[in-house]
Amino acid sequence: MMAVCHTAQKRVLVTGGSGLVGRAIQHVINEEGGGKDGEEWIFLSSKDADLMNKEETQAVFQKHKPTHVIHLAAMVGGLFKNMRVNLDFWRNNIYINDNVLQAAHEVDAVKVVSCLSTCIFPDKTTYPIDETMIHNGPPHASNFGYSYAKRMIDVHNRAYFEQYGRSYTSVIPTNVFGPHDNFNIEDGHVLPGLIHKAYRAQKEGKPLVVWGSGTPRRQFIYSLDLARLVLWVVRDYNEVEPIILSVGEEEEVSIKEAAEAVVRALDFKEEVVYDTDKSDGQFKKTASNAKLMRYLPNFAFTPFEKALKETCDWFVANYDNARK
Repeated sequence: MMAVCHTAQKRVLVTGGSGLVGRAIQHVINEEGGGKDGEEWIFLSSKDADLMNKEETQAVFQKHKPTHVIHLAAMVGGLFKNMRVNLDFWRNNIYINDNVLQAAHEVDAVKVVSCLSTCIFPDKTTYPIDETMIHNGPPHASNFGYSYAKRMIDVHNRAYFEQYGRSYTSVIPTNVFGPHDNFNIEDGHVLPGLIHKAYRAQKEGKPLVVWGSGTPRRQFIYSLDLARLVLWVVRDYNEVEPIILSVGEEEEVSIKEAAEAVVRALDFKEEVVYDTDKSDGQFKKTASNAKLMRYLPNFAFTPFEKALKETCDWFVANYDNARK
């Protein structure tokens, strides 16, 4: 656990504080002067409490009595892990989310911002997807356990507002990447997996094998950009309805383009091959950031290639300690 203190009238508790987005928020608070007077920041990791356990969750909330909560903790994994254990993803995330939201309510937290994912959106839909379309049909079958559990946070938030007037809301980032990601090749997300595979293939003088055809398309958001946006949501976004935090539709890239960008960032010299026996997952889940742009028309996202280079450089420099 890590606490960052200004003279506190606002005590912000971050669950999942040691993960990808939690570490990015720590960076923005500590290294970029993103904290404000009157704020105390508490970053929890799984070492501080098992959030699947109701009593442990209540105890850590009673200990810190947060006024604001950023709820990032979740059981997460890439496509292939999701396909193996959908039930685990459903049950564990339902437990975590119910425990965190109820514990926040019991300590009278005035605001909770939970992190969802674009995989919650309907599989059969029109594009671009926006915030009003979350419940318009089943999610993609590959990760339905995780997707439905995350969707239910929106139901939770609406119910807390209706019954208790709580300002509990959620953000929906697109594919997040950056330093401190999980670079596990089997169970991680696509970009950190590609980075690790390319790094290893380079060392071994072997081709980079990209799983799938390379045609699916994704919007990637740099974790530091997401962190800056989450701080804005905590302080200034007052709707219960979710908000998509993403680069624009025009910034969507194919997995092939992402792999080529990794090759450039790592100066990879070997061949790149595509294993089309592996599943592609959802072809695209293009999200509209029009609502975000109405609120923050001048927000400047870090260019994808620059963010990717910074992430690759971090991974190489921290290879021994990176999650993998």
